[in-house]
Amino acid sequence: MHLPELMTAIDPAQPGGPEVLVPVERPVPVPGPGEVLIRVAAAGVNRPDVLQRMGGYPPPPGVTSIPGLEVAGEIVAVGDDVPPEMIGQPMCALVAGGGYAEYSVAPLGQCLSVPEGLSMVEAAAMPETLFTVWTNLFERGYASEGDTVLVHGGTSGIGTMAISLCTLFGVKVIVTAGSDEKVAACLRHGADHAINYKTEDFVSRVRDLTEGRGVDVVLDMVGGDYVARNIKCMAEDGRHVSIAVQGGAMATVPVFEIMRRRLTLTGSTLRARDVAFKTLVADELARTVWPFVADGRLRPAIDRTYPLAEAAEAHRRMESGAHMGKIVLTV
Repeated sequence: MHLPELMTAIDPAQPGGPEVLVPVERPVPVPGPGEVLIRVAAAGVNRPDVLQRMGGYPPPPGVTSIPGLEVAGEIVAVGDDVPPEMIGQPMCALVAGGGYAEYSVAPLGQCLSVPEGLSMVEAAAMPETLFTVWTNLFERGYASEGDTVLVHGGTSGIGTMAISLCTLFGVKVIVTAGSDEKVAACLRHGADHAINYKTEDFVSRVRDLTEGRGVDVVLDMVGGDYVARNIKCMAEDGRHVSIAVQGGAMATVPVFEIMRRRLTLTGSTLRARDVAFKTLVADELARTVWPFVADGRLRPAIDRTYPLAEAAEAHRRMESGAHMGKIVLTV
């Protein structure tokens, strides 16, 4: 297959507002050993992309400066030790960067095949949130059937994926959201309960909803003073999993309360983990979650799509906080 030497990509020369996201020409990347080259049909937009654009979340060493952590499309070239029959296969992939482009390189181990009935837009909206929610809520937080969990940011990509997975695996889910409209959207999506954190105290509401017992797991992307408030929401032996610090990177916590109720505080970041770890997660998702995708029972909530050239508008939409589910760029 003849491939062009250059491609259109979004690769800002310096940090800034959404206006720095303009199309430029970049060399088409070449897949290395164990990697595939995907002709991108769609790329998911995520909060870390916004932080990277602002200069607050640089890519890991050796990773392209082109933003974008998840893509879907067709494999058009393969690196050494990858079977050539992979060429032509529809795939979605978790990548450490490079998604906002016409072509993107991905480790084969971080790819999941796109089943019939799943659109490329839907496929591109899944890897980042699916890997994140699975590894944090279900692996680090040990959420399992019969548990009750609290998830902040119910209308975000993470929040909507958490609701979907909890529904599939018999986990009761309480979410917070910032307006009555978003609360209603979360309930329509399948949340058992949704709390408007701007008009209600989520701590007392969680206490009421769990009849004073508290939740088994908290998935938190706020940090800051939310951590101590989350601890008040937790049942004995509860697990608190931090995945972002949008409300502040420092927290003051009641240590004796953690001891008395045997609470666990943990957290993780995904982007900097190595290919071996992400490959293990992809294998687990292929076995445990992907069958639900194949039979149509798991689909991402899509907010809006934008052409790649309008990446700035996609970021403005994300920063407005008005979205419900995933924002996706089409290529």
